[in-house]
Amino acid sequence: MNHLPARRRYAALLCATLCSPALAEEALVLPDQVVSADEAPLSPGLELDRLSSTGSRLGLDLRSTPASVSVVTREQIERRGARTTGEMLDIVPGLNASAPPGMGNAVSWRGFGGGQVSQLFNGIGLHYDSITARPVDGWIYDRVEAIGGASGFLNGAGAVGGSLNYISKQPLRGHDFNQARLRQGSDHSGETALGFNHGLGENHVARLDFSHSQGRGYADRERREAFTSAFSLLSDISAQFSHTLALEYQEERVDNPYWGTPVLNGTGRPMKIDRRDRLRNFNVDDSLYQQRVQWLRSLSEYRFDEATELRNTLYRYQATRQFQNLENYRYNADNSAVIRSGALLQRHEQQVIGNRFELHREQPLFDLDSRWLLGLDYSHNVQMRLPRSLPGVVDQVDPGDFDPGSFWDIPGMQRGFHKDRRNQVDTRGLFFEHHLQLTERLSLLTGLRHERIELQVDNYRAVSTSNPAYFSRDYAASTGRAGLVYQLTPHANVYVQYSTAADPPAGMLATATLGQVEDFDLTRGRQLEVGAKFDFLQGRGAGTVALYQIERKNLATADPLNPGQSLAVGQQSSRGLELAGSLRVTPQWLVEGNLAYTEAWYDDFSERVDGVSVSRKGHTPGNTPRQVANLWLTWDLDPAWQLGFDGRHVAQVYADAANERRVPGYQVFGAFAGYRLSADTRLTARLRNLTDAIYAERANGTQLYLGAPRSVELALDTRF
Repeated sequence: MNHLPARRRYAALLCATLCSPALAEEALVLPDQVVSADEAPLSPGLELDRLSSTGSRLGLDLRSTPASVSVVTREQIERRGARTTGEMLDIVPGLNASAPPGMGNAVSWRGFGGGQVSQLFNGIGLHYDSITARPVDGWIYDRVEAIGGASGFLNGAGAVGGSLNYISKQPLRGHDFNQARLRQGSDHSGETALGFNHGLGENHVARLDFSHSQGRGYADRERREAFTSAFSLLSDISAQFSHTLALEYQEERVDNPYWGTPVLNGTGRPMKIDRRDRLRNFNVDDSLYQQRVQWLRSLSEYRFDEATELRNTLYRYQATRQFQNLENYRYNADNSAVIRSGALLQRHEQQVIGNRFELHREQPLFDLDSRWLLGLDYSHNVQMRLPRSLPGVVDQVDPGDFDPGSFWDIPGMQRGFHKDRRNQVDTRGLFFEHHLQLTERLSLLTGLRHERIELQVDNYRAVSTSNPAYFSRDYAASTGRAGLVYQLTPHANVYVQYSTAADPPAGMLATATLGQVEDFDLTRGRQLEVGAKFDFLQGRGAGTVALYQIERKNLATADPLNPGQSLAVGQQSSRGLELAGSLRVTPQWLVEGNLAYTEAWYDDFSERVDGVSVSRKGHTPGNTPRQVANLWLTWDLDPAWQLGFDGRHVAQVYADAANERRVPGYQVFGAFAGYRLSADTRLTARLRNLTDAIYAERANGTQLYLGAPRSVELALDTRF
């Protein structure tokens, strides 16, 4: 009998997969040309020869980039059954994400979270990640690329913990095809999706993708409906010049959104809920979350010759979001009633217009192979907030028998929106990147970015010293990277990298107040990383290892002597290990997994508690797990049948900086069975959360945001 606890057996199996002999026999030879997953032959597993634009803009593959870069391919998205951009993030090594309705993809990575992890859309940052990165249906996306750690040299302010890049599907030359998906599952959830890629004459290719999804949600009274669409037209105007016009539209409405489950009092440090509350929704009966998002991108490429190319991206983003919710719940002292508070009626209007210009050049330097790029960035970001907030207690209800009530019956709540403030952020950036092949085995990758940020805020509320009618601030940031890659064998290399990043003092300048930005500059972060990337067992396996240490200085924290003001003090650090790997055990069996270990702590941090400044030195930041692990097993039973199993482990987290409120870790498991009806049609049955585990994806001081219970779904995918 095996006496190991379940989580230890799970970790042992995962480590066995990741730590197989690395520098063994001849590796798998992969094609030089990497194409979209829609047309690429299925070659599941970790592909180190895949190109990535997120780790570098110089066209390097993962193997040649001195950084921990992951690509979640379309093939992986389909095999994992990831329905949204949020579920795609669970595939990235070490990353933990959740999506409460008042937030975007709330991520924790390498000990950092919130605005300290940049989330980009086709390489474009919106600098409002806590809202703009809310998960949407994943049908229109081709892949997600991720680079761990300080990466401001690529994408500008932010990105101390890493950068995530959601990349949309694009037209494919020389291939005409149509795709469709029908999916139906528990809680009346379903999806209908279609995709078309067709040539229009000799010089044009058009692509159209759209999806519609709906469901009741697992919490009482919750209803969700979403529509996403993307159209792009690729035109080869001449042999040297091509242009792509891309448009996207996303709309989502959630009625009676689940906002969290209150925790019981008197349970000690572990935060616990009443199991009877698992599916209860304490929001009011006419609560709402709604968003509309529009993208327009114009991408131009002009190639002068084989060595020189110009690229330009002009873009416009526009979004409107509306919140109408009662958001906060806590039990009274004897756990007999739930106290509801925090009524929020709010509308966000955001528009971003920008342009990125790049000059790419391949040119020998001192007879050494060399390629470089020089680029200019500009973005004009305007955010208007129209809130009406009533933070006080609304009522007290019996959790087992209560009338949710109406939002408009809340005392003091009025219809209509009123302007709060308008934030305008103008960013100008100059960046340079260079790859130099020093010897046959040693290469150097460097990057440098300098940007200037101008913040202007107009206040439409009552004017005071701490809330003036207008204020402005200017910032300047220089960030960079230097990395070396040494090729041990043709199929294994090691690397070392030093990189820096800079964060806005308030986390997000798009919503900053004077108290959050007054009297201090951008916060600074730096990272040292070493790692290895390798193939083994004649190319049947591949793996990556990364060790890192990150420091972030000048945290924004409350001023204990001046309520509403902030001070730039302190330091936060993290260090950790990330492993990722895949192994084709037999032609039928594929094992994939990743494992991350993170230690994160405050070096110098104080917060205000009952008017007193309290040190949190040595404490772990909230919602930061020490371990995150994933395991996927796939068995090709025969040419028609495929079976799969997956497991995920997330360690405990703390809900507060005092580390007094602890949320237990969890393990969730899933399984699927796929049957190929024909060469182009596949039927897949999938079971999620096999054990029906009750677990929290995220926590705050009084409530937990629970993960979904057990569910089943059936999906039909076809290509014609």
